[in-house]
Amino acid sequence: MDSEGYKLEINVKRHTMAHVLAGAIKELYGNVKFGIGPAIDTGFYYDFDMDKNITPEDFDKIEEKMKEIVNQNLDMTKEVISKEQARELFKNEPYKLELIEEMADDEEISVYHLGNVFDDLCKGPHVENTKVLRNISFKLDRVNGAYWRGNEKNKMMQRVYVYCYETKDELKERLRLNQEALERDHRKLGKELGIFMFSELVGKGLPIWLPNGYVIRRTLNDYIINKETAIGYSHVMTPSIGSVDLYKTSGHWDHYKDDMFPAMKVDEEEYVLRPMNCPHHMMIFKNNLHSYKDLPIRIAEIANDFRFEASGSLCGIERTRAFTQNDSHIFCRPDQIKQEVEAVIKLILDVYKDFGFKNYKFRLSLRDKANTEKYFGNDDLWEKSENALREILQESGAEFYEAKGEAAFYGPKIDVQVLSAIGHDVTLSTVQLDYQLPERFELEYVDENNQKVRPVVIHRAILGSLERFIAFVIEETKGVLPVWIAPKQAKIISINDNCVEYAKNLEQELLNKGVRCEVDDRNESLSYRIREAVKAKIPYVLVVGEKEVQDGTVSVRKRGSNQNITKTKEEFIAEILKDIEEKI
Repeated sequence: MDSEGYKLEINVKRHTMAHVLAGAIKELYGNVKFGIGPAIDTGFYYDFDMDKNITPEDFDKIEEKMKEIVNQNLDMTKEVISKEQARELFKNEPYKLELIEEMADDEEISVYHLGNVFDDLCKGPHVENTKVLRNISFKLDRVNGAYWRGNEKNKMMQRVYVYCYETKDELKERLRLNQEALERDHRKLGKELGIFMFSELVGKGLPIWLPNGYVIRRTLNDYIINKETAIGYSHVMTPSIGSVDLYKTSGHWDHYKDDMFPAMKVDEEEYVLRPMNCPHHMMIFKNNLHSYKDLPIRIAEIANDFRFEASGSLCGIERTRAFTQNDSHIFCRPDQIKQEVEAVIKLILDVYKDFGFKNYKFRLSLRDKANTEKYFGNDDLWEKSENALREILQESGAEFYEAKGEAAFYGPKIDVQVLSAIGHDVTLSTVQLDYQLPERFELEYVDENNQKVRPVVIHRAILGSLERFIAFVIEETKGVLPVWIAPKQAKIISINDNCVEYAKNLEQELLNKGVRCEVDDRNESLSYRIREAVKAKIPYVLVVGEKEVQDGTVSVRKRGSNQNITKTKEEFIAEILKDIEEKI
């Protein structure tokens, strides 16, 4: 069976198992109102509205009841009924009734009967009898809160997730990956390594960067600014707020208002926290009259932005309400588009090489022509933009795929999808082609014929959101950050008081060379202090005893090794500087 056939077959079984789960919950807990229960890539889930709060302590009991239902060899029968019959059958099920009322009068309404255990409003398909499910491998995963139909204005339901696979080995592998994901979770590691924190009093989704985290951010800031400056970008700083009129001009107010923080009215003017930096950069370009000889003009900014993400979608620093973008806008002539996009792709690949990213693909994100209200601008400009990006990708030889409906509202884009160590498909970098905002802001330059014409804008982000990028790097490395990024690159441990002065002098030498280090001369055992440094994932632990003081050496333990090697101070300094220079 090919992969598509396998996926179809397993999803039919998963969908049926969702009904089995619903039947088990009904038999165990009685007074339950049922939502929906679709198959997903790892199994299935079902939403329940019930007084009983399901906890992990209930999982074994629920699983046993599910197995009991499966082993009854129950028929899964489909019945087509009228809308009136559906209303009567589900008269005590408010969520089902809501779905029924939205159906067209001539739409087929089907009900599936799981023996006499559970009846559900469902389009199917399902297995014919539960005996087909006897060898299925499943395990309850977790219970999350989920608003009915994803709307925060609706009631919060309990969503029970279940892993479900054809074989025990597949389930075992999924559980192994889960454990791996837990060990790599940036929220756990961020707390352990003192990188960031959150406070309910400060506000949901608003990260606070601790000293170690701020070092990482500053290192990335300097890194990408230096990269950009070397290839002709000019960096600016713009306000984190803007007038509502600015976003009405850009079109964000109509297309993005629901994702923005509410407007603030001050002295008869309205302002909002900015969700993106494009409008500010448009005004920078408009501030001067440009000749075609001036183009391209590359404006870049490390900018703080704010979006009112739904509370349920917030996830550590991966998805926040306050974030920082490595953003840039390139204003160019039409004949410069190809070379500028190619230069951006080259920069992306250069950065990925520095970070060791290898598993990625390019995605050409297009608009959905059947849902044009999501986008503004005319068809001709969209076709022109999409074809230009497609041709650039084709000519570059890059592996890419197309994704309808993933475009920005003002233009198509190239997204770089990086596959993480735990199998997540993450968008890190993006390049967007835009003919629309130059029109809306009436941007102009003087061409070779002394005519005023519109520039083209290329939006691009290399690191994307610094928060998401740092979360990705933490999870990729399990917190074992490369030497050049590590908040503390070396820890110097003095064995006794007689060695402290030597350790402090070595610390100063390293600091003078730009190496982030500190001395640990606490009144704790040597083994305890070494364990603490190892636990903090510090790349180098240097032990200084009286012999090292006498010989002018250090005992070096490199991260990942249990071996201590004696080196001269000069040898160690050369080694760590080489690691930093080569981004190891």
